[in-house]
Amino acid sequence: MRCERRTSIILALTFIILLSLFWLLPSVAFVVFIALLLNLLLRPLVDHLQIRMPRSMATAVTLTVFVLIVIGFLTLVSSTLIPSLQKFIRDLPEITASIQQIPTLSDSRFLAQEMDELWNEMASLSIMALKSSLTMLISIFSKVLDIIIILFVTFYLLKDGEAIERWLAHLFPSQDYNRVLALFTSILKALRIYITSQLTICFIMGSVVFLYFSARGLPYASVFAVTSGISEFLPVIGPTLASAFGTVLTTTVSPWVAMQTLCFYLLITQLNHNIIYPLLIGKTLNLHPIAIILGILLGGEVMGAAGMFLAVPFMVMIRIVIMDIYAAEKKSAEKKDCQQ
Repeated sequence: MRCERRTSIILALTFIILLSLFWLLPSVAFVVFIALLLNLLLRPLVDHLQIRMPRSMATAVTLTVFVLIVIGFLTLVSSTLIPSLQKFIRDLPEITASIQQIPTLSDSRFLAQEMDELWNEMASLSIMALKSSLTMLISIFSKVLDIIIILFVTFYLLKDGEAIERWLAHLFPSQDYNRVLALFTSILKALRIYITSQLTICFIMGSVVFLYFSARGLPYASVFAVTSGISEFLPVIGPTLASAFGTVLTTTVSPWVAMQTLCFYLLITQLNHNIIYPLLIGKTLNLHPIAIILGILLGGEVMGAAGMFLAVPFMVMIRIVIMDIYAAEKKSAEKKDCQQ
């Protein structure tokens, strides 16, 4: 019982220290975390290729293909999104003036002023999210040294990840080896499901929004597609802001188009969160929306945009560790009761 409790305390302290590193050494911790996420994302492909070739070669092939895909993605983004975003920023004063001229708003000075402030706030938040996301991507992949470190760390995590997990588990008391190893497996599995699911949902949401805006001939399709896609990484808050942002913009076309756009956002959001999201993620998160909102706000205060994106994965890890500690303590208490 004492060993189990000691292991629980060590696990809790370990994760507290690891989370503290993101505040004390954000650059180093962020690079390591990106490598861990890439490892979780690419490991299934490496495991599949290992059937036909040595694991080191499978890892090298997988990383090479991934780098080529990333280069292609960044090229696509730079050629489509950036010009559209620049045009949107240039046209923002004109868009704001058009919104103020809507009959319902122009008849009420108070309502017009409130709507103007709301629009400017939504626009600034969306532009900040886009710029922060692009800056984060560029900062990661524009520094040669960071690229090399990320790729090397990812390579060895993919190649020797299971051996590293076993080595870390052996640092704990021998009787708790299986428990710690199972905890590592649970955390990595949950993070892998979360990452792959979020990327899938982001791609679906961004693609559908782009097709809708393009088919309707609405402006800035790339901007709103990327905004909707990125917003899915901020559960609850992100999709709501993206939907409101896109709907308000279309009021400059006509109120009827704005109503149609609102219905479109409501439909795709409901499909995502009630069918696609539960199907992909299941009970991986199992977090209350209020906890998610508070976690995102706290992450933003501590680490800015990066903290907002990483808040939910951190909360998933913390929940799994707390559940493991609770289960171990409950098991110890049951053993003690049986002995008495």
